[in-house]
This record gives sequence, C-alpha cells and structure tokens, in this order.
Amino acid sequence: MASVRHYDNPKGVIPAVLMPFTADLAVDEKAYRKHLADVAGVEGISAITINGHAAEVASLTIEEQYRAIAVTKEVLEERVPTIVAVYTNSTLEAARIARKAQDEGANGLLVFPPEVMVLGGYLRPEMAREHFKRITDASDLPIIHYQFPLNSNLAYPLPTLLELCNQFSSIKAIKDNCGDGNLHERQIRELKALDRPVNTLTTHSSWLLGSLALGCDGLLSGAGSVIANLQVALFRAVQAGDLHAAKAINDRIYPTVRAFYDHPLLDMHNRMKEALVILGRWDEAHVRPPLMKPTPAEIEKIRQCLTRAGLTAETLYKKVA
Repeated sequence: MASVRHYDNPKGVIPAVLMPFTADLAVDEKAYRKHLADVAGVEGISAITINGHAAEVASLTIEEQYRAIAVTKEVLEERVPTIVAVYTNSTLEAARIARKAQDEGANGLLVFPPEVMVLGGYLRPEMAREHFKRITDASDLPIIHYQFPLNSNLAYPLPTLLELCNQFSSIKAIKDNCGDGNLHERQIRELKALDRPVNTLTTHSSWLLGSLALGCDGLLSGAGSVIANLQVALFRAVQAGDLHAAKAINDRIYPTVRAFYDHPLLDMHNRMKEALVILGRWDEAHVRPPLMKPTPAEIEKIRQCLTRAGLTAETLYKKVA
C-alpha cells in the first residue's frame, strides 16, 4: 500500500454514510458504492466517516467492516479522506481494526468507547488510557474520539478527556455528543486551550446551529448522508459570522430534524434510508434487526418533512445557492 496522507486536522463537514442492505439483509455493495459517490460529490465536505452508527455498525460482522474499508478506498481513493470508525467492546479487537484501517489506506479513525464502560468505566480512567494505548500502538492514524452523552455513562469526565488528549498526540478531535450545552461549550474552550489544541466536531444534529455558534470546528453527522449540502452551507455561514444566512439555512434543516431525530432516536438512520428512497437516490431501504422499518405513517411524515425542507431529487447533494 502506497503512503497515504493522514487527516491531521479534522474540521468542516464530515458526513457519516449509511450502509445499504438487500431484501435478504446482505450488504448491497453496488448501492454502497453509489451512496459513497453521491456523498463524496457534495462540494465542500472535508471527509467521510464509515462503519459508524449511521452504517449500523453494531450489526456488521468484522469481515463486512473490513470489506467496507476496502470498497470505500476504491471509490474515494485520496480525493476525500476516509475516517474509519473503531466500534467494539474488545480493546484487542479495536487495535486490530485500527491496524487494518491503516493498512487499507484510511486517513483517520473515529474511536468509540467500549460499551462495557457503561458499567462504571468513567470511574476507572486507566481503562480508557489502556484502550487508547493499544490502538495507538497498533496505528499512528489521527484519532477522533467519540464523546457520548452524559446520561449514557459512556462519556469520559472532562478531566479524563483532557488527560487523554494530552497523553495521546494522535487524538486530533472530539466528536461531541455530550447533550449538555454548558458542558459542550466548556469542552470546546478547554480543548482549544490545550498546549496541543484539539478540535471539536459537533454531532448535536438536532440543534446544529446553536452548537456550531459556540465555536465548534466542524460537524460529524449521519444526517450528512442526506443533507451534507445544507450542512456545508450552514457551517460556512456560521464561520463567516453571517447569522441571517445561517438562520435561513437552519430553517431549511429544521424539518429534517423532525424527520430524522424525533423519538425514538434509534430510528434516525432508518429514517434517513427512507428519505433517500423518497428522493429517488435509493431503490429500497432495509435495516437489520433489531432495527425495524418505519411504519407507513412515519414514512409519510418523512415525505412531508422533506417537502417542507425543499429537498427534491434535483436539489439533493447540490450546492446551496
């Protein structure tokens, strides 16, 4: 494998792509390649994340995850950086995934905390340190750490988060989903104040304008699989300090928040798949159990929300005027 560029400064708009399945719930590689090309074609995105929540990674075998890395690099090459999510309860497996991602030419990693930490890992910061040590021993790819909501028990307390960023120079950014505006702003400020500043990428997709306005360096969101062009326009408006334009773009995004992020939240990516069918980009939408297809009434709600957002087959993925 030829040398590839590391994505050392994760910022801007980074969509997390979905994973299409066939009716018999096999990975639909042809549809996945097309989806990658569609999202990669959005003017202004910074990178693409694969094998994350949006891709239903919990239901993907390790072989399917590895194949997704290879296919993604075939499609994107070095035109758009590839960030590979590292999602596993095993630290040893996490190190193997990180090594495989690097060997396949990935440009960065999105590291999830092991879900076993929900039982009290926040009380044992040495476990988090060991997790990152094993990963960074196996790979020198830049890392985006996924900071979970506080109420999940998977979030690292701020002192632990800052300690990890100081100890592991590979950590370049945080995908922040803490869900608390006060903590969110404090994290942004304290991460920027480190001797080696660390970026904040928001994934607060249901209050994106407010989150970006607090000083985030970008966003990493599954909704980018559908509305990356609107996210680019919003991010640019916020960066330019143009509140009037930002509010107007946010008004277009807001119906998609209701389409994707209403309760129950676990259906968010199912709904995004249905949106792409409605908009003519996908032929069909299938999810693996325990996720289930939305009801006809909910699919109709998604259709109406997309109409209110002004999304059509013609405007999807196109630059926002």
